[in-house]
This record gives sequence, structure tokens and C-alpha cells, in this order.
Amino acid sequence: MLIREIRPEEQKQFNEIASHPLQTWQWGEFREKTGIEVVRLGMFDGSNLKAGYQITIHSLPKLPFSVAYMPKCPMPTENVVNALKELGIRKQIIYIKVEPNVYTQAQYYQQTPNIKKCEQEFSKMGFVKGRALFTKYSFVLDLKLTDQELLSKMKSKTRYNLNVAMKKGVVVSEDNSDAAFTDYLKLTFETTKRQGFYAHNKEYHQTMWETLKPSGMVHLLKAVYQGETLVSWILFVCNGVLYYPYGASSSKNRNVMASNLMMWEVIKFGKKIGCHKFDMWGSLGPNPNPHDSWIGFHRFKEGFSPDLMEFLGSYDIVINQPMYKLYNIADNLRWKYLKLRAKLPF
Repeated sequence: MLIREIRPEEQKQFNEIASHPLQTWQWGEFREKTGIEVVRLGMFDGSNLKAGYQITIHSLPKLPFSVAYMPKCPMPTENVVNALKELGIRKQIIYIKVEPNVYTQAQYYQQTPNIKKCEQEFSKMGFVKGRALFTKYSFVLDLKLTDQELLSKMKSKTRYNLNVAMKKGVVVSEDNSDAAFTDYLKLTFETTKRQGFYAHNKEYHQTMWETLKPSGMVHLLKAVYQGETLVSWILFVCNGVLYYPYGASSSKNRNVMASNLMMWEVIKFGKKIGCHKFDMWGSLGPNPNPHDSWIGFHRFKEGFSPDLMEFLGSYDIVINQPMYKLYNIADNLRWKYLKLRAKLPF
């Protein structure tokens, strides 16, 4: 197999085998617009692209070094790892964080490698376990089931809330207009302020929307009640999988259960456009802490009875060992500071 950088004219081929929206060509274009360097490597058998790997390279302030990230990629082979190490040396990268889009369970359409075996193989190739950037768990719903089967699987409280929303007259529809996106931004910042969660700034969201929208991989759905948008979600579609990365809601009229109807209509939307599964973009994992700030969101998704899936996790390819140790010390101090700051009353 030949490993080389992907050429612009190979964009369509690259997207056809993309393992995740974060591995698509358009996502790379978006990240470039935010000032991030992007490198795309391909594993070729002759002229046939067998696997694609998109890497984002992030410069460190006032230092000649960078760190790199390869989220939701296919399982890297030894040849791919060697190519990544060469890239790291050439670009003065301290380490490359790799988070494969591979389940630890053998489920859904492919046989998944045994996690212990994967860890052993990663160790032989020079990986070390790293701090996770992407959630290790996600809820995944099988969209090959019929509507009746999906409804029967739901928690009874979730079905009840769906009926409440329908009786109250909540209407869910797709709306990719500029006005709908403006409403989404408004609700996003209202939601994060209310719940105390981190959100990207307006420019980030705007650039993402404008870059991805022409490709058709991004969709905006809204739930409206009495003429007002109460819930707005952005969805990604990539190679037969529906994803729910961003959602926002109003504090008004919570009793009409608009979010529950939104989720159900999103599920039906995914089935309608031919998706075979729905990745809900993260969960807390098994036996979650009932006091976790994300527990409400976790239980909301859980009400639709998706499968709880575990991914292989986060691994680092260390290129510069001395700088990697220093970087981790500084990074650990940074995280402690951010957690402490979050607890301060200002």
C-alpha cells in the first residue's frame, strides 16, 4: 500500500470513504478557514483510495512547535503510523492525537477488533494513551428498525412526552435558511448561558455553516410552537450515518416538550434520507454520575433506547518525547486552572 497526501482532484473519492463528518474534505476546508493547517493522507492500492486520514495541525503560541489531531479516523495501520511520524518530524509536531472511529463492541455492519489486541498493537507502533478530546461513548440508534419498533423501544415517559408535544401543536421542519440559522445562533448562546456550558463563538458557527452547507452534509431542523422557534438542531450526514452535534433550546414553554418531538422527527428524517444509523454524538457512558452536569442530556437521549457504544479511546503518537513531557505538565496545570475557575463565583 502507498501512503501519500490526497490531491484536490481526489476530493470526491476522499469523501466517499470518510469515516466521520470530521474526516470529510469540507470539514478540513472549514478548519483551514479558522486558521488551522490541514493535511490529508491516503492509503492507496494502485489508484484506489482504501482509507483517508485528515489531520489538523495546531501551532503553539510563541513556540516553534505544534500539536496535531486526527479525530474519528479509520484504524491506522503501521504504514500510516510511519507516515504520520514522518509528517510530525517534518512539521515539528510534538505529538499527534489519534481517536479512531472504531467501536470496542462487534456491532453494526462490521467486526470490531478486540480492544486488548488493539491496545497491544498501538503500543507496538509507539502509541501512548492520551487525554481524550472526543467523548469515549456515544448513543447509536439503528435506523433500519420500523417506526413502530423504534416507538416500542422508547421509555414510556419519552413516548408520553412525544404525545404531549403533538397534542400541543409543536411542528418540526427542516429549514436551512439564513433566518433559521440566525435563530439557531440566538438559541445556542441562550442555552450555553443558561446551562453554563462551553460553546464556540459566533464566527466559528457561521464559518462552519457557510462551508458545509453547499455540500449537503449539514441540515438544520427547528421545532416551532405558536410561531416561535423553541428548539433548533444542526445535523450532519456522512455516508449513511446521521449525527447530532449541535442543539439549542429556549427556556420558554418547556411544558410543550418540543425537544422530545424534535428527536423523534430527526430519527424519521434520518430514515427518510436513507441513513442506516443515528450517532447522537456522545454520552456519559455506563453508570453515569447522577450529579454530572450532563446527566439530563444523557437521560434525554437514553429515553429513545439507543445502544450505548464505546470507542477505542484516545492515543498519542509521540514525536518529540522531551517536549511531550513538558507539554503534558503545562496542559495538566491548564486543566486544573480551568476547573478551579469554573467553581469560582465570578
